[in-house]
Amino acid sequence: MEQALTKTDIKELKRLFSGKVRDVYEVDNNKLLIVATDRISAFDVVFNEGIPEKGKVLTRISNKWFSMVGYRHHIISTEPEKELSFLSSYPELKDRCVLVKRLKRIDIEFVARGYLFGSAYKDYQRSGEVCGIKLPKGLKLAEKLPEPIFTPAIKASSGHDENVNIEKYKEIVGDRGLAEKLMSIILEIYKWAHDLLIEKGIILADTKLEFGLDEEGNYYIIDEMITPDSSRFWSVDTYKPGISPPNFDKQFIRDYLETLDWNKQPPPPPLPKDIIEKTIERYKAIERIILSL
Repeated sequence: MEQALTKTDIKELKRLFSGKVRDVYEVDNNKLLIVATDRISAFDVVFNEGIPEKGKVLTRISNKWFSMVGYRHHIISTEPEKELSFLSSYPELKDRCVLVKRLKRIDIEFVARGYLFGSAYKDYQRSGEVCGIKLPKGLKLAEKLPEPIFTPAIKASSGHDENVNIEKYKEIVGDRGLAEKLMSIILEIYKWAHDLLIEKGIILADTKLEFGLDEEGNYYIIDEMITPDSSRFWSVDTYKPGISPPNFDKQFIRDYLETLDWNKQPPPPPLPKDIIEKTIERYKAIERIILSL
């Protein structure tokens, strides 16, 4: 297994910021270079260990979805080395980079859920609602919802994502017409991807997208698309409501961490070698299925 890449340093470009996984560099006023590292986060904490090849897997999966989706997205080129020849001096970045439009990010995590899990299940247990949406009584963990729902989230002051109701979401977006449009798009994309994957024996339980705006106010899908970092994938064969289903995503690490005496605050506990290896196995398994679509 190759060594995990957790830091990048492209000397020819200015690094604008480093996220939990991606490093973003300025190419010019209109373009950015995004590099997917092998960093892994859980409960909004970035771990010291990376997951070897993870960034490559995420990039290939996102590029596949971007090539299929019927909406504007930020990708200019999936082969940025053709425009930025100096990238050939960084062989460790091969298959990790995309050249994208420079856009203004909308500060919302756009989440669509078809199944009750994660923070949505915790909210439901407390109140019977998720983001102000009242759900039927008696739903179990991982149970399929009557209809997919939109559950927007924002970054709270603690750094953790915080679910907000639809009215608050519309206030943050500012343009209510745009807010309605994006809400319908994320649900439409979720249903589309869910139906494609169910044919392959995979349940897309939920997914998160991000959107950005250009100077004319046109919206674009940005960041990543329907990856195991931003989605939950379950096998149809082993799915059963009431338990945390066997998965092909980051939930595997979350489930492991829940067995530890850790308060989900930095510093993170070390990730054992077998957990790292089993994580990339799951990521590669779902990659093979998505790339076959």
